[in-house]
Amino acid sequence: MNAGSTSSHRAEADHLGQVNLGASDLFGVQTARGMRNFDLSDRTLGNQRAFVRAFAQCKWAAAMANHQLGLLTQTQRDVIVQACQELAEGSLDAHMTVDLLEGSGGTSTNMNVNEVIANRAQQLLGRDLGTYDAIHPNDHVNRSQSTNDVYPSALKLAVHSMLPAVISELRQLADSLDGRACAFEDILHLGRTCLQDAQPMRLGQMFEGYASLVRRLASEIEGSGAKLLALPLGGTAIGTGFGSSPGYRQAVYSHLREITGLRVEPASDPFDAMQNLDAFGRVSSELKTAATSLGKMAMDMILLSSGPTGGIGELQLPAVQAGSSIMPGKVNPVMPMSICQIGFILVGNDAVVSQAIQAGQLEINHFEPVIADRIFESIRLMERGIRLFRELCVDGIVASREANERHLLDSSAIATALVPKLGYSAVSSMVRKAHADGITLISLLENNGVMSAEETRALVETVANTIP
Repeated sequence: MNAGSTSSHRAEADHLGQVNLGASDLFGVQTARGMRNFDLSDRTLGNQRAFVRAFAQCKWAAAMANHQLGLLTQTQRDVIVQACQELAEGSLDAHMTVDLLEGSGGTSTNMNVNEVIANRAQQLLGRDLGTYDAIHPNDHVNRSQSTNDVYPSALKLAVHSMLPAVISELRQLADSLDGRACAFEDILHLGRTCLQDAQPMRLGQMFEGYASLVRRLASEIEGSGAKLLALPLGGTAIGTGFGSSPGYRQAVYSHLREITGLRVEPASDPFDAMQNLDAFGRVSSELKTAATSLGKMAMDMILLSSGPTGGIGELQLPAVQAGSSIMPGKVNPVMPMSICQIGFILVGNDAVVSQAIQAGQLEINHFEPVIADRIFESIRLMERGIRLFRELCVDGIVASREANERHLLDSSAIATALVPKLGYSAVSSMVRKAHADGITLISLLENNGVMSAEETRALVETVANTIP
């Protein structure tokens, strides 16, 4: 049956028996079994654009290297490369049907890629799908490779290509926070420790700290991503390179660098590269650290915007939706709450990645699919969540100057500003007396002729402006 047949099915078989396939399906028997055995989630390989592209790039480089070494004819190379280019560009995604969480240690995923490339190459040559008389999934597309080296190599390339979007969103968020810092730079603010009144500061200083944090988070993620360019490709099954020809490793990296534009290199030790997935652990950990750090910042915003009457009410967050189906007019801090939830999820995702890395056995780790699934989700959640948080919340935050200054000037936190002039013991006694009399410290100072409210405020302004 040729590729243009109108019959609804074609059959493929191997030593495990026959499988019936649709006439237009570019995948084959190994993919079909993977679909049957691992119908687990709604996340298929075709939904993972970066991963599919990375796989296509690895197969493309392999075809070029194999032809260079005389292992593929020029015709075989050309049709495999064209199929890889189409796969990289996204036109074959509908045929990438294996569940991302497949339990075969990546074999079903690798064979899905091999079969689609082989069958598309067969089409390009005018040959029948599934006969593999000109291009075979294993003999030609997978030549000089194993699932064990190509899957983690593609995964590293995919994650590396996805991280810049998160890094960019973090840096844009830092810019937005800098903007809020400038807007709030002259607003006196009550600094709190352990949720108790502590010292005078400027509200802008709090947001300066947030911006600094976010830029550091972006840099740390970028650093972890740079380590993903040392690949196990060329190690084949366990790091020995058995099944590839002399010169293959050098050739495949030369072509992969040209195809990707990246400075990919073989790992310094091929056995280490096959046995260990610690590079993914570092990426996952940095993503988790970023998410939980943003969650802390979001929780601060939830606290400071609480109210508007019965809470702190020093910040006013943009009202983006109704907060209750029963309480009219209630508006909740939904965007910071969303960021907190993303932090919870990434803690769980990182725990899964850590467990999967530890569970690798001997020469390979066969739990790469769950690592891929969790890291891909972490990246997507961070990219989208940070953007929405910036656009729908941070860019529109407004401060209540009156609430910020009232909370500071009515508190005993201004005592810190008085110590250099009046001494610790004297100020401590005045704080206790103000509490006992039920008045503010600033009022007690003025009532007892120690200093006027204007003088006290001037001292507080000086302390709030102090930068170490």
